[in-house]
Amino acid sequence: MRKRDHNVLTNAASLLICGLLAGVVVAAAAFPAVAMSGLAAKAGAETFGNLPTELTVARAPQISYLLASDRKTPLATMFDENRLDVGLKDISPYMIKAIIAAEDHDFYKHNGVDINGVARAFVNNQSEGSGRQGASTLTMQYVRLAIAYSATHPADVVAATEDTSARKLREMRLALQVDKEFSKDEILTRYLNLASFGNGAYGIWAASQVYFGKQPSKLKIEEAALLAGMVKAPTTNDPTTKSGYPLALDRRNYVIQNMVDTKAITQQEADAAKAVKLKVQDKRTPNGCVSANVTSWGFFCDYFYRWWMDQETFGSTRYDRERRLKSGGYTVVTSIDVQAQKGADKAVRKAKKETSKEAAMVAVVEPGTGRVRALAVNRQFKLDDPKKPTNKISSDPAKSRRGIKGNYPATVNPLLSGGDGIAGYQAGSTFKIFTIVAALEKGIPLSYSFNAPQQFKSEYIIDSSSKAACPGTHFYCPTNSGNKPGGVQNMWTAFAQSINTYFVPLQQQVGAENVVDVAKRAGIQFRASNDAKFAATKDAAHQWGAFTLGVSATTPLDLANAYATLAADGKYCEPIPVEEIRDPDGKKLDIANPRCEKRFSTDVARAAVDAARCPVGDNSTTSKCGSSRTAGVVKGIVDAPVAGKSGTTDSEKTAALVAMTKQYAVAGIMADPDWPQTNVEMKHEQKDGINPPVYETLRDAMKGKPRIKFEPPGQKISEGDQRSIPDVKCQPVDTAKSRINGAGFEPIVSETKVPSTCPAGTAAGTSPDGRTIKGGIVTIQISTGGGAPPGTNKPKPPGRPNG
Repeated sequence: MRKRDHNVLTNAASLLICGLLAGVVVAAAAFPAVAMSGLAAKAGAETFGNLPTELTVARAPQISYLLASDRKTPLATMFDENRLDVGLKDISPYMIKAIIAAEDHDFYKHNGVDINGVARAFVNNQSEGSGRQGASTLTMQYVRLAIAYSATHPADVVAATEDTSARKLREMRLALQVDKEFSKDEILTRYLNLASFGNGAYGIWAASQVYFGKQPSKLKIEEAALLAGMVKAPTTNDPTTKSGYPLALDRRNYVIQNMVDTKAITQQEADAAKAVKLKVQDKRTPNGCVSANVTSWGFFCDYFYRWWMDQETFGSTRYDRERRLKSGGYTVVTSIDVQAQKGADKAVRKAKKETSKEAAMVAVVEPGTGRVRALAVNRQFKLDDPKKPTNKISSDPAKSRRGIKGNYPATVNPLLSGGDGIAGYQAGSTFKIFTIVAALEKGIPLSYSFNAPQQFKSEYIIDSSSKAACPGTHFYCPTNSGNKPGGVQNMWTAFAQSINTYFVPLQQQVGAENVVDVAKRAGIQFRASNDAKFAATKDAAHQWGAFTLGVSATTPLDLANAYATLAADGKYCEPIPVEEIRDPDGKKLDIANPRCEKRFSTDVARAAVDAARCPVGDNSTTSKCGSSRTAGVVKGIVDAPVAGKSGTTDSEKTAALVAMTKQYAVAGIMADPDWPQTNVEMKHEQKDGINPPVYETLRDAMKGKPRIKFEPPGQKISEGDQRSIPDVKCQPVDTAKSRINGAGFEPIVSETKVPSTCPAGTAAGTSPDGRTIKGGIVTIQISTGGGAPPGTNKPKPPGRPNG
């Protein structure tokens, strides 16, 4: 910005003539009574002060751009006014010449106020039958726009634009000052960035995009002339309408001829420009998440919007934050990974159609940063059109009977991230990971083993009428799938097979309140009111017996991030949808940085992940997973080191799977968001189950990525304090039990007898038979006599249980 000196006498003359003529011109033309009232004299007597701050520093509303993490794929645009400020070098010289020809021939000659123009307007407006003329220069028009945009109250906007002599005179005085403060090129640039061009286009950049689909630097003579001709009456001269097209064409040709008069172009150039047929687009810039560049990405866009609205950095109120987003001109590089998002979109729709009442939901989080890489669900992110509704009747019988529409295939509810009444969905046995972590933190190693019964009578008190209560009692008595006994299990095998009667006793031992605390530290939120009551205090959480089985509602995003915390060696990161945010001046904001903290020890996290490799078909050098896995195909399909867990709830009202590598944690839940008590059975491994969308998303996200190994846990946290098991071969059973118990182990007698060289009814050996954890279970095998040595006929592993 540079100041320009004016002759003092010139300025004084301008002010004097403005004072004498402005009120007369405006008031006599528009308000004859006011011309005689003395209002003009009063306005002329006001003190001429320094240029108001808002005219020098205020920035008109700017469009904000959302890009994918590749920094080039557009996600969405958000704005109150479609505008992007550009510099003079980014504007075609023809546009500069056209706006001067259309609005202010003497722009480069006057000092902000065209004295001759004022005089001409005065004389013309006194002539009967002549059309009324104004005398506004481009500088005065800029002042009017700038004051309106800097207004903080609607009344100020009216005052800045109302047709009164006071307003006109103020404009003239400020125009003189602006002309001193700014160069002519600066004034033109500011004006062209502020002006409205109709059809939602504010400023020359938006106008070029909306009408011609090009940058303003590329505008030709005829295009520049059309835009310059629109600023006076953008609605009347709208070339996209049938009535406005001929008016816009006439106005364009008028401006072109004026460009000849101002010697901007030759007559030959003007004739050639006039001969060009007027062709325009009506390419309104999409606004908001419902107009995301890829429809299915609207759910991620909405998650970003909700995140932004929670950040106090952008204002103390939600209103302030929304205005900053839609007016601040930010460039936001979001965290969405195009490859992962496309894979997720394809996978969820392959499993379930958009018209299905079941929602297949998948969230992808990056361990170590918390960046959300994809959010996908088999729904359309939009409001159902009430005039042409496409949504089906609600699956909830109560709502169905009343004819209420459901939220499928179209919805704007935050199905994947929660909020606005979406509390989440039960994720079943995926929550058993939190019990493992709590046990590890208490010093219980992965090898901790005991005999998991068919039904476990716990100390947790529940309603005696519940199906989960032991008959005739008020104690919680969980069972396994198919009511099968779990047998002797450790954390690896119990997690691989999802043995309920292993994890409920383990939770009881470490304290349910500690398991709930682990879930909280991993980022699980308790949005459902009943869940929140249990999680509110240690005393309440202590009685939450079924928590380890995943009865609490959660979202795919929370679940993915919780597992990502473990994959990142215990470093929790707040889920975040951005990688970089820059303001209109290009300044990078710290708000986009990951927000992480260590919440679990590295050893504990690595041990939990080691157990989580078992359900999905992977092993480490320390894993003792056994042969039965609940989702064993994941490893082969993803073709990378993987960990995770499946989960199923009672009556299979929901189904869940988590699968993760070191780079991505993918959580999927299949449920009916409209009716959680659905009578539809949610599936796992079938092509229309939840497992394929999860592992296919992870497979596609991992294409071209390095295969990074999970670090195995240390021996102590894996194996614990190992002790030698006494040799009790061929001893009486009672003697064997006594010796094993005396060595610090818990003996149990196997119901299955094995052939051995020992006498029938004596101890044939033990399982395990060498060393095991102090306090661990040692199974005494009973001999049938006269057979092969024990160990050659090992019992078959138990069948697959629930989850």
